[in-house]
Amino acid sequence: MTVNADLVALVPKLAGARIVCIGDLMLDRFVYGRAERISPEAPIPVLRIDREESMLGGAGNVVRNIVGLGGHVEFVSVVGQDAAGREVLGLVAGLEGVEPHLLVERDRATTIKTRFVAGHQQMLRADSETSAPIAASTAEDAARLVTQAMKDCGVVVLSDYAKGVLLPEQIAAIVKAAKAAKRIVIVDPKGRDYARYKGASILTPNRRELADATGLPAEGDKGVELAARRLLKTTGAEAIVVTRGAEGMSIVPAKGKVEHLPALAREVFDVSGAGDTVIATLATALAGGLSLLDAARLASVAASVVVAKLGTAVAYSADLVRALRHDDIAVSENKFVTDAQAVDQVAVWRRQGLRVGFTNGCFDLLHPGHVSLIAQARSACDRLVVGLNSDASIKRLKGESRPVQGEAARAAVLASLGQVDLVVVFAEDTPIKLIKALKPEILVKGADYTKDKVVGAREVEGWGGKVVLAKLVEGQSTTATIRKIGR
Repeated sequence: MTVNADLVALVPKLAGARIVCIGDLMLDRFVYGRAERISPEAPIPVLRIDREESMLGGAGNVVRNIVGLGGHVEFVSVVGQDAAGREVLGLVAGLEGVEPHLLVERDRATTIKTRFVAGHQQMLRADSETSAPIAASTAEDAARLVTQAMKDCGVVVLSDYAKGVLLPEQIAAIVKAAKAAKRIVIVDPKGRDYARYKGASILTPNRRELADATGLPAEGDKGVELAARRLLKTTGAEAIVVTRGAEGMSIVPAKGKVEHLPALAREVFDVSGAGDTVIATLATALAGGLSLLDAARLASVAASVVVAKLGTAVAYSADLVRALRHDDIAVSENKFVTDAQAVDQVAVWRRQGLRVGFTNGCFDLLHPGHVSLIAQARSACDRLVVGLNSDASIKRLKGESRPVQGEAARAAVLASLGQVDLVVVFAEDTPIKLIKALKPEILVKGADYTKDKVVGAREVEGWGGKVVLAKLVEGQSTTATIRKIGR
């Protein structure tokens, strides 16, 4: 088997891995628009805002990536009793596979990072935050929660953004408890003094952070190895994993061979959160029983996935498989995605200024009427997402004898059509939940419907979208086809 094939075979081991994560939780906001003129008040561009998006940042992005890879997270953090804190709590609650243990401090301000983006270019980042340490009692509660959670978790992640959630005494208590329980502790470090992380298993600084922490230039393979070995000596860590941007990644263990992995990204749109993806993948892979080298190889692939996306992105396990098999995988397989992957991809298209269309149906025994509907839908938008009824929902709607073809077969046939950009299976009787998640600009159904009967029409028009009723091809239906076959 090739190295990539070996890694593909390891990806399923990430599913169900259990991790406890503690760190600085924040809200990442992205304000998208167009900068078409200069302000008459000052020599600065004027951003005409089109839309805004909010997502979990900091340790929250680490958690998003872990669950995207199929892991389960016990998440410990602290937020303020403010509007941003309430928004963060809601976003965490919406993540599957996360058991939140979020402490609230009345007088603390929840960190908000707001990025203003024109086209593909980030114009400005504005931070509203406090870096004051959390109260000693809160730190003790957080350490206790982590210690309790690690009983059922193989790896402990410390995501330190230097916003005051991780205190030296608290870190020491967590590391001590983890050692006693024989758990792996992985730290995404900040600052110059890494003595606070003494005893942790693995540290994951980037090249600049490594240079700042050691006082060494950390240039080139040899320079990185020399600086990492100094860090190993001062912290007692078992390994240093150094992210080096375009130069890839280096794994320097206290014992064993040093490995330098090349960068894999073919396109780089946005490096926001790439470090979160690396530590999340390392943690999930190690909790799944992989070696450090294999975990680092998967982390390198995951990083290449997220930097090719815009915004604070997530690498899903399916993304890893596609990236590892990109030369061999069928194009149609790339199109068959989960609803979470579809939301991410639609966000990317929207940032590129593309109009997203949506249509849905059972598509059992694809016929010319289906093909015509899809062609008309695709001509009305730049990218088309097809919502596909699951087998169970079709049985509820059409009876036990349907569908004729299972959802995997129906999805494969749809994905093979050039006009279809994504296929998403939905289990509900209607696609309204999926429509609300994707927020398409164009919603297409056959002209046998009236607009008031189209599911999602009111919502789509409510956010400024358009409903299109496609012309029908006479005499074409799956039911009619089945009758002919039964003659």
